[in-house]
Amino acid sequence: MTEFIQATAFGLLIGGVYALFASGLTLIFGVMKVINIAHGALLILGAFLTFTLWEQLGLDPLAAIVITTPLMFVLGWAMYSTVVRPLRGAPLSSTVLLTFGLALVLEAVMGLVWGNQSRSARPSYFDQSFDIAGIVLPKAQVFACAVAVLVLTLLYLFLARTWTGRAIRAASANTEGAALVGVNIAGVSALTFAVGVATVGAAGSMVSVLYPFLPGSHYIWIARVLSIIVLGGLGSLQGAAVGALILGLAEVYTQTYVSAAWATAVPYVLIFLVLFLRPQGLMGTRLREDVAV
Repeated sequence: MTEFIQATAFGLLIGGVYALFASGLTLIFGVMKVINIAHGALLILGAFLTFTLWEQLGLDPLAAIVITTPLMFVLGWAMYSTVVRPLRGAPLSSTVLLTFGLALVLEAVMGLVWGNQSRSARPSYFDQSFDIAGIVLPKAQVFACAVAVLVLTLLYLFLARTWTGRAIRAASANTEGAALVGVNIAGVSALTFAVGVATVGAAGSMVSVLYPFLPGSHYIWIARVLSIIVLGGLGSLQGAAVGALILGLAEVYTQTYVSAAWATAVPYVLIFLVLFLRPQGLMGTRLREDVAV
């Protein structure tokens, strides 16, 4: 029983970080109907920026989000304005190819700047743990999950309590209806893309502590985030949170009771099962599209 509780606690801690990572991608899809394949590469970029701040300035990696998040917000706005905006309204396949190309460019740039060696930030508390009634909770995972929950709470308050956030939610629910009541869809799209990239920058700071990474690591992470949003339902923030927790638990249970070698297959298995059993995801909705000829 202790082993099961230990595995569950660890899975929930990891799932909290996954939820922050997935929130940006599902938010972007909800408003723009764009699946940003570069999301994983942006996560690794945030991790490299955090690693540099930790190595050069001695800044705590989790505290570095106060720097990496604004930087990634500006980068997201620039990416949207220069590359993504011209393809607004284009077929989904076009945006997938475009963002996959962006991921390859980012991978090449990171390789030139930081090299292809595996990196990882190691703050003083990395090897320390909390021991609660025999349940060992690594401090790095606990602190990272706490920061992720804080950022997600701030994102929720922004979306629920501000007029700008309500405009984003309106555009996500019904783009045409939001435009009819005066919402600037172009401006909301740019802001949403920038916010989505900012959240993945914050998640990158946490990943820099929890996992070793190198430029090519983004392929593993984009598989994880796609499995999360497919499981939860494309465009659903609540679904992304639930899907992230399920994936975190599934990976840890696989490592504990099956084999660590099989844990990397969990995202692909989840994608297959969800698409086969419930294509709209746990919290997604099935939409009917009538085509008039």
